[in-house]
Amino acid sequence: MAGLVPYRRGLRIGNERFPDVYDMLQDFLGDSWPPGKALSQDTFKIDVQDNKNEYIIEAELPGTKKEEVNVDINDGRLTIFVKREETVNEEKKNYIHKERRYCSMSRGIYLVDAQAEGIKAKLENGILNIIVPKQDKALNRSRVEIE
Repeated sequence: MAGLVPYRRGLRIGNERFPDVYDMLQDFLGDSWPPGKALSQDTFKIDVQDNKNEYIIEAELPGTKKEEVNVDINDGRLTIFVKREETVNEEKKNYIHKERRYCSMSRGIYLVDAQAEGIKAKLENGILNIIVPKQDKALNRSRVEIE
């Protein structure tokens, strides 16, 4: 137990010319595979189901209010944007530690035959459910002959 060091508690490897060395080592030696920032730390997770007449999208947004979420669609690209700001206002003036948090995240999904009208979205228990109806769209495919 004596060898355990809390994450990022004033520990810097190298000098200020290489400020990201500690982050690179943490990514490499961390428990995520492949190395790199884990998806859960950078953004939110989504599931997309393709049904016959609609798409069903579920996004995990725990602790998020509906006022902090924007959903829009533009030429088949559905974008979910979350902007959160958390501050704790206490009346005590003798702070030892005080934190604020601000984050914004977005995910985009291309749905080739999505219909912009009739989209329904509901945020309940930290899960954003979006139902996107499909439109009948003839695929513009043709075979190209090679000379």
